[in-house]
Amino acid sequence: MGYVDGFVAAVPTANKAAYLDFVRKSAPIFLKHGALKLVETWGDDVPDGEVTSFPLAVKCMPDETVVLSWVLWPSKEIRDVGLRRVIEEHNQLHPSEEMPFDGKRMVFGGFDILFES
Repeated sequence: MGYVDGFVAAVPTANKAAYLDFVRKSAPIFLKHGALKLVETWGDDVPDGEVTSFPLAVKCMPDETVVLSWVLWPSKEIRDVGLRRVIEEHNQLHPSEEMPFDGKRMVFGGFDILFES
């Protein structure tokens, strides 16, 4: 049924263009190594929560925007090999490139697809 990697990050709002450039460079590498689809979203209606929320999860600051992203893979096995290759290739192609956000505050994980419609 497929496998999904999900990501939530706080990106400095001023870095929106740099973030878009970063993902445009990364997308072909993911697709080359087996990903079926990448989706990047820029927060528009992402409220703060009292107990938990996207902004709280990534410690979003007032000058940042929450980004939600996911990568669809055919299977976990293809993802495991592909993601390792994506990281290796990206590091070779862009060894000194800094990410346009604080990766230490990114929340991510891999998910089995339970249902889709």
